[in-house]
Amino acid sequence: MASLLLSRRDLEFLLYEWLDVCALTSRERYADHSRETFDAALELSEQIATRHFAPHNKKNDTQEPTFDGERVHIIPEVKEALRVFGESGLIASTMDHEVGGGQLPSVVADACFAWFQAANVGTAAYPFLTMGNANLVLAHGSKEQIDTYVRPMVEGRFLGTMCLSEPQAGSSLADVRTRAERQEDGTYRLFGNKMWISGGEHELSENIVHLVLARTLDGPAGVKGLSLFIVPKVLVREDGAPGERNDVVLAGLNHKMGYRGTTNTLLNFGEGVHRPGGAPGAVGYLVGEENRGLSYMFHMMNEARIGVGLGATALGYTGYLHALDYARTRPQGRPLAGKDPAAPQVPILAHADVRRMLLAQKAYVEGALALTLYCGRLLDEQHTGATPEARAEAKLLLDVLTPIAKSWPSQWCLEANSLAIQVHGGYGYTREYNVEQFYRDNRLNPIHEGTHGIHGLDLLGRKVVMDGGAGLRLLVERVTATTARAAGAGGEAAEYGARLDTAVRRAVAVTQRLWSTGDPETALANASVYLEAVGHVVVAWMWLEQLLAAASGTEAVHEGKRGACRYFFRHELPKTDAQFSLLESLDRTAVDLAEDAF
Repeated sequence: MASLLLSRRDLEFLLYEWLDVCALTSRERYADHSRETFDAALELSEQIATRHFAPHNKKNDTQEPTFDGERVHIIPEVKEALRVFGESGLIASTMDHEVGGGQLPSVVADACFAWFQAANVGTAAYPFLTMGNANLVLAHGSKEQIDTYVRPMVEGRFLGTMCLSEPQAGSSLADVRTRAERQEDGTYRLFGNKMWISGGEHELSENIVHLVLARTLDGPAGVKGLSLFIVPKVLVREDGAPGERNDVVLAGLNHKMGYRGTTNTLLNFGEGVHRPGGAPGAVGYLVGEENRGLSYMFHMMNEARIGVGLGATALGYTGYLHALDYARTRPQGRPLAGKDPAAPQVPILAHADVRRMLLAQKAYVEGALALTLYCGRLLDEQHTGATPEARAEAKLLLDVLTPIAKSWPSQWCLEANSLAIQVHGGYGYTREYNVEQFYRDNRLNPIHEGTHGIHGLDLLGRKVVMDGGAGLRLLVERVTATTARAAGAGGEAAEYGARLDTAVRRAVAVTQRLWSTGDPETALANASVYLEAVGHVVVAWMWLEQLLAAASGTEAVHEGKRGACRYFFRHELPKTDAQFSLLESLDRTAVDLAEDAF
């Protein structure tokens, strides 16, 4: 029976027929790999996800973590799943050999991890955060910090978090108040509160490695005064053995609509419940240099943003497969031309509107999966490209695509989950069927790691105008290179290429129009609309790329790609016309309305 988590055949199409990941094995970093090792990693991921993550997904939701005032209680299946995951070596799959890593290409590792996010996003969040934490310390930490904290994370013994937000600050990191006081021994003592910290407290591992943004007493105001600190739950002795408890205390759990299997916490640092060495404050270790914390944290944040997009995609994808399975097996009604009430009912897949909803889901989730894996391929190019120019171009394009790769799947794969409920009808709205949980779990993704509004501001306010618009020009070059290939292919590909050329030219003109006023408030007033419109153009590009890769294929997967591409260009891309017109009008409706009129 085919999996209801992801489509292995679709992953093979994307990795091997479109992205040509086997070509990466000619590069020194990936020389030990081959199609066989990639397939083995995908197979291992599917097996562990299916056997150890998926079975307790519903239990994880209905029996969410609880706090009795002293300990957090989590169902035992979570710890067992994380043990198996840790022993598999997947935490270090992309890391260097010297720290126990497998040097797997990021694009393949992303495809592997999508299995876990589809199977049980609540349990998958713990290794997801740990991998990002470890990668940041590898990039910016000292050798001692790598040996003390990264190696146990690689082994699955320690888990990690990222601690940015605070109750009074939210996404406004310039307002972070947690302070760090230097000590004579080179350590720091931290005091403050952090909110919305996923994985912030549990007993699933020997230790929790918190990465905490805080400001030193003499640091400048705003984000330029933020530094980054490793603050472990349990202090580690010089011999690697656990020491005394650090002064990091759980103040409470947040009770969420979905994503319930991941503890989400309010943490207090330095409130005096635990006083290491009898001195006040939570012991912290500076990562890199003072006042560069936010730039370091962006290493983890950008990785997390693409990972959030991948997680949203995985939840939308499994919802689509559940809806498709239901539509194939649920008999109801008869064909419109069928007049005999005694005739057998047909599966609801035979009805046009159900097929429309399924095709929309397919277009959203497979388009999003293509986008997130393409970003993984860019990361590999950034690290191992043949020339400095190729590596720089990959980084620039990835910078532009990151807000889209986070936000577009978070919006449209959530819509796919909504449609999956609709396909199920009344059953879909009940807890007895899985699709309602997928929707609730996915509803977090438009919020965390930056809301749509924040990423709209990032895309329009920074990414498309940085370096004189170099990122936008590069994106246009890549898109028009695809449309030129489509023109040469003729037929539907040429037709869709022409439509995409028009859309991308419109995006450039709108961008210039918005910034021609010299008024940032007006330019950015509808940044979320801009994000959605440009996101649709980018995903249309992903679909045209897939259409070209599937052009000569004769399997069902190729026919499905052609049909979903047709749907996206006929039903979805035209939506951008109205959005671009609104943006060109420099509309200020939301800005100008008086507050007491709301």
